[in-house]
Amino acid sequence: MRIAIIGSGGREHSICQKIYESRNVNSLFCIPGNGGTENIATNVEINLKDFEKIKNFLKEEVIDLTIVGPEEPLVNGIVDFLRKHDLNVFGPDKFCSKLEGSKIFTKKICDLKKIPTANFKILNNLKNSIKYLENKKYPLVVKADGLAAGKGVYICNNIEEAKNKIKEIVEGKFKSSKKVVLEEFLEGEELSYFVISDNNCYKFFGSAQDHKKVGEGDVGPNTGGMGAYSPAPLLTEEYLDKIIKEIVEPTINELNKRNIDYRGVIYFGLMIT
Repeated sequence: MRIAIIGSGGREHSICQKIYESRNVNSLFCIPGNGGTENIATNVEINLKDFEKIKNFLKEEVIDLTIVGPEEPLVNGIVDFLRKHDLNVFGPDKFCSKLEGSKIFTKKICDLKKIPTANFKILNNLKNSIKYLENKKYPLVVKADGLAAGKGVYICNNIEEAKNKIKEIVEGKFKSSKKVVLEEFLEGEELSYFVISDNNCYKFFGSAQDHKKVGEGDVGPNTGGMGAYSPAPLLTEEYLDKIIKEIVEPTINELNKRNIDYRGVIYFGLMIT
């Protein structure tokens, strides 16, 4: 098989490494790749926003399967574009990518299907947000609705902090959205639960614990990620049953009900309280 991987981060290096180890693969490309992938694949320098150029390369190289890593091209519809040109792609289409690309979209699904989630309020202007903040319990979580490279979540310890962060978001700090999700603060440990899904079924694909805060001892602002380990010892049989019944299956069932063909990895970000 001839495989192409789209992306340039550590995630794409990891995907590249495992595919490189497969006997079924005889050619491996990474667009654009990084210093790690260049040792096991052919790096191809193409801007990830240039869908046309990526498509032409995949056609010219007769690529059997393309795997898309980063969220931004997924949210921008690269999968829809490539599939339209009869290319096989592993990754969710533009609509399905809203699960990651819009916190509001995901929160509404949680609300509709009674999936356990922190209490929340959706706001899109500073005046209404400040009024809402006045009688809230702190700490309070302020989230930018759209993609923010892992940096759009703030734990605010008082009303002034919350006002400042909301102001940044509604004034356009993150280009993906000016809407804000305000959430109750949940105390506990984070757990990432992954499944691979297609239109017919899903398969558990491992767990991890991610560490986002910049400082030693899990302090400071969030980053895109300071490291993770897998599997997460936090995932016990007791939690596993609850996660599947109350979170995973209601989400998959709602996607199926909407005739959504989700092909790729679904990441469930959990807080074990």
